Amino acid sequence: MDHLWTPWRMPYLCGEEEVAEGCIFCVKPQADDAEVHILHRGRLCYVILNRFPYNNGHLMVVPYAHMPSLEDLDAGALAELMALTQLSLRVLRAAYAPQGFNIGVNIGTAGGAGVAGHVHLHIVPRWGGDTNYMTTTGQTRIIPEWLDQTYERLRPLFERMSSEGDRQATR
Repeated sequence: MDHLWTPWRMPYLCGEEEVAEGCIFCVKPQADDAEVHILHRGRLCYVILNRFPYNNGHLMVVPYAHMPSLEDLDAGALAELMALTQLSLRVLRAAYAPQGFNIGVNIGTAGGAGVAGHVHLHIVPRWGGDTNYMTTTGQTRIIPEWLDQTYERLRPLFERMSSEGDRQATR
């Protein structure tokens, strides 16, 4: 029998994890980037790893503004949200060569938002066959890379590709 190890989830499952006061998406930017897995900071939005990923490389693009829905964001935040989504796609293609993506925003509790008060966009890399028998019969998803490893893989790509984009924009 194979064993799947996910010890990083145990404090969460046991309720031992420290819960920050206030909105997690407002609190995380105040911490060290590596500690909370912030991959890139823009002026109005940031890119962060999802702590409980659906697949390797599952990212979120989050506006700094605490707003519940897309229509509440100003034009600048919306534009940067999409620009960082585009950058994230480029980074994920370079790092993992996914065959596709799911990109989505869950608005409101009824819409599936885990943090309903602070809108954020999910980017999930996908591969043919990434939903296999483990998911369908065992209700288990296999994530073969630690979050810290994902962070170390993606952070340099964000740094390089965002600076390349800055240079192209000034030409």
